[in-house]
Amino acid sequence: MSRVTLTQWQMLAAVVDHGGFARAAEAIHKSPSTLNHAVHKLEEQLGVRVLEPVGRQVRLTEAGGMLLRRARQLIESAASLEEVAASLAEGLEAEVVLAVDQLFPPDALARALETFSREYPHVRVQLHETVLNGGIEMLYDGSADLVVSGLSAQGFLGEPLVTVRFIAVAHPDHALHRLARPLDLRDLVQHRQLVVRDSALRQSLDSGWLKAEQRWTLSHLHTSIDMLERGLGFAWVPETRIHEALGEGRLKPLPLAAGGVREVPVQLIHRDRDRAGPATHAMANALKREVAACSEGDSFDMVE
Repeated sequence: MSRVTLTQWQMLAAVVDHGGFARAAEAIHKSPSTLNHAVHKLEEQLGVRVLEPVGRQVRLTEAGGMLLRRARQLIESAASLEEVAASLAEGLEAEVVLAVDQLFPPDALARALETFSREYPHVRVQLHETVLNGGIEMLYDGSADLVVSGLSAQGFLGEPLVTVRFIAVAHPDHALHRLARPLDLRDLVQHRQLVVRDSALRQSLDSGWLKAEQRWTLSHLHTSIDMLERGLGFAWVPETRIHEALGEGRLKPLPLAAGGVREVPVQLIHRDRDRAGPATHAMANALKREVAACSEGDSFDMVE
């Protein structure tokens, strides 16, 4: 057990911050003799002088300054711990588990997390970036508090968030673009398609695969986009993820006669809305707010 109490460190800090025993005593509603005794007791227990007289005032010794810098970290941690305990006593969750499909607008997600961080700095967040059935599986397992998905979950009611457009794209120099004519399915199946793997462990989907002879299956949209920009295949990609690449000409929409654009409605699903705590509701509200305010209005459509 520590020989020095947190209260002793707090009293020493008060004496230093307020410039003496009398002012510190008035500020923290203690008697000067109580503060004097606490500091002298601290020095006896540590075997180190932390204050030294300067005329009628006192100041920190070199050793006292070093020790107080360390002690302030303890004081701040203790205050933070009490804030967390008070929040938990009021029903605040210690952690929010969020599963978000990779098709969700990344800017909106980042801003929502930033907003949540300001409002609930002590609540941990577990973010799972899922694909297809991955988030729904977490919902069924009870391992996610909130799920953002382009798929429906049987037995759960989802709240419409946004409609994301998927565009069939390839590098401007890809062989499909060199055909210089409208394309159909027969053209596509002769070339490599890049597909992002369903993150579900049990019931995975092959959504979007055209049974192309060549297929690369990847784990993240970021990797798929990187491969597309290297000219290694074609794919349907959320426009929210390639807005800049399209604008700069690093990727180009395929001239499909039909099916070049697909629209996927995305919804927000609570594991249990009625039993969710304030942090979970705050996360849901932040996601809804930020996707509505997202500046990439040309990349997706809000659901009214």
